[in-house]
Amino acid sequence: MIKALQARLFQKHRTMSFPVADDNLPDRFKGKPIFDSNTCSACSTKGCISVCPTNALQLKDTKLSIDIGRCIFCTECVDVCEKKSIYFTKNYAVAASCKQDLIIVEKAAARLESLLPSHIKKIFGRSFKLRQVSAGGCNACEADINVLNTPGFDLNRFGIALVASPRHADGLIITGPVTHNMLTALLKTYSAIPDPKIVIACGACAISGGLFSDTAESHNGVLPILPVDLFIPGCPPHPLTILDGLLWLLNKSLYHPKSSHKPH
Repeated sequence: MIKALQARLFQKHRTMSFPVADDNLPDRFKGKPIFDSNTCSACSTKGCISVCPTNALQLKDTKLSIDIGRCIFCTECVDVCEKKSIYFTKNYAVAASCKQDLIIVEKAAARLESLLPSHIKKIFGRSFKLRQVSAGGCNACEADINVLNTPGFDLNRFGIALVASPRHADGLIITGPVTHNMLTALLKTYSAIPDPKIVIACGACAISGGLFSDTAESHNGVLPILPVDLFIPGCPPHPLTILDGLLWLLNKSLYHPKSSHKPH
């Protein structure tokens, strides 16, 4: 027992503070992608659009847009862009309550406020329980959701927890493209959660089908099967992105949900 206490004192506090400053994130971290419209020549035939595996990049009226609901953050577009107009920042605050808000058309755009009704935020503001459903996922998104339960992130300190039974849950966090084999299980889980309830689409597959979009075996994500209150993009989303999205949706965040992140 003494040795265990000595080891714990030596380890000190392991839980990270939140929010995390950009300069504390590793160089390989890939956050919100943006592009410089001043240098982008919209070279659709040989450029970034042709190499995007999920059609996240679109060209309309000579204007390039990036749908981060489809983006898998592979950075292929960055590698082929000769003018380096596209780059990935360390901004992990990319979750949105409206799917349309995931489409980036400007060099810098502030995240809009959550569309969740204020009375719903009040109900779940102090205690929020989620049932996670893997609707055909590859387990990458599921793994990063589970990481939030480790001492490093400690999701429970924010009053948010994952539960085993949908009858004990306030909402669903769904991963995967929603395969036909998982559709019935997903709908039954949703109906078992008492009202009011929140639905969260986590990862590119759950938002748009990801790499499995338009396949015969699956649907293109959660919409329009279920109403979605929060979209968390990524393949998989980083635990910080998931945590930020949950806190932002419930208005529990300790910072203003824009591009800057400063530790408290």
